[in-house]
Amino acid sequence: MPIAVISSKGQMTIPREVRKVLGLKPSEKVVIVVEGDQAIMKPLKGNLLDIGGSITIPKREKPIDFSKTREEVKKKVAQKAVKRG
Repeated sequence: MPIAVISSKGQMTIPREVRKVLGLKPSEKVVIVVEGDQAIMKPLKGNLLDIGGSITIPKREKPIDFSKTREEVKKKVAQKAVKRG
């Protein structure tokens, strides 16, 4: 069973065996889903085009708050990644 160590900055190196199984390359992202006292790590694959049209902006919120929209997009991408896994 691969073991990872948490650094003083809260960083962790994903063991090579795990990266290989998950097909992770440098600079790729993962989603960590916490369930009770466990954390499940899943690759975050895809891009913004994968969720095109999934976010609607009410007319009352115009002009667009891009920071808020960016956060909504991140959540949608993460949700899709969790569903695929």
